[in-house]
Amino acid sequence: MLVRFARYNIIMDAEKILLRTIALRLKTNNIFLATAESCTGGLLGHLITNLPGSSDYYLGGQIAYSNQAKRLWLNVPAEVLDTFGAVSRETVLAMAYGIRAAFAGEVDLKKIIGFSISGIAGPASGTPAKPVGTVWMAISTHVRENAYHFHFDGSRDSIKHQAALQALDILSKDIAAV
Repeated sequence: MLVRFARYNIIMDAEKILLRTIALRLKTNNIFLATAESCTGGLLGHLITNLPGSSDYYLGGQIAYSNQAKRLWLNVPAEVLDTFGAVSRETVLAMAYGIRAAFAGEVDLKKIIGFSISGIAGPASGTPAKPVGTVWMAISTHVRENAYHFHFDGSRDSIKHQAALQALDILSKDIAAV
């Protein structure tokens, strides 16, 4: 029990360091973050807003769990979803840009970073091509887009948490490159 508790504290400390790094880089560069989440169900946004003052740089997020929500709220083309599926490079890139565009009326689009996550958290719904634990993430800025592919193991909750922590790690590094 002590080892599990100590590991939990190490993860929590790493999470706080990543969140503070993200906050500092966003504020220093006067840029904003918006998120679009599917398999994590808002967990990334939850973690980001755990840090006091996050409203200074976090515009908000959209939980787009269904394909209908991805099309309606993030303008992911039906052709992308039909051709590549919800858990794909093409879909997360469209989601990341779509969440940026959703806030563009309030903030200059060049100052918004969009980040998206879509995956299969399980325990069912996996396929041989896209097994449970498959997760795609993307970042969209005014100068570039990147997509990332991962496979996480464990329970549904574990996969969601691993994905959210990986997203924080990506953001902490990629914001420095903006």
